[in-house]
Amino acid sequence: MSGKGEETREKIRSVALALFQEKGFDGATMRDIAAQAGVATGAAYYYFPSKEALVLEFYARLQDELDERLAATLEGREELGERLKAVLDLKFRLLKPNRRFLGALVRAGLDPENPVSPFSADTAPLRERSIAIFRRVLEGADVKVPPDLARHLPRLLWIYYMGLVLFWLFDRSEGQARTERLVSRSLETIVTAIRLARFRVTAPLRKAALRLLAEFEETPA
Repeated sequence: MSGKGEETREKIRSVALALFQEKGFDGATMRDIAAQAGVATGAAYYYFPSKEALVLEFYARLQDELDERLAATLEGREELGERLKAVLDLKFRLLKPNRRFLGALVRAGLDPENPVSPFSADTAPLRERSIAIFRRVLEGADVKVPPDLARHLPRLLWIYYMGLVLFWLFDRSEGQARTERLVSRSLETIVTAIRLARFRVTAPLRKAALRLLAEFEETPA
């Protein structure tokens, strides 16, 4: 793509994010985005075939930045809680400038049939990349996870992260201080549970939880 084409694409993208914040994802149209960006509607569709494509590109760029910073974030950290906290802090730091935009996507994001939902088929490749981040956190940590739990744990941690993001989007405390407290306190419980999972006395509870998880994984949405 030429320099001019890339400039136009970036203009459309930035205008779209602003309009989604102002009008909501449902309220903003491709015609609105094109007009605000100073391009023909057809030109906007040339660069982005839909509003959903704009959102998916935003997700992809965010994930690219996470991947680029992950090694430096984890370097020198072996304690599981410290590694998880560092990654969660990085994720929220990158999300923060776009909090209003992400808030405008909440309704669409909760519908797994919507292409922009983190739970949709369209976002599956990005979802797996995000889950892989938690896999790397676990692989380099100072804890031995039982094999049956290790298979599911990265996905469970991703679901935990999604819950934190939803809480953060609705958190009206100054600087989202309640979210910070929730992260710190919940991580203590989660790390303790993971460390205890390797002991024989916890095996029945772990296996029961994994059977329940497998049942829901196999149940059609």
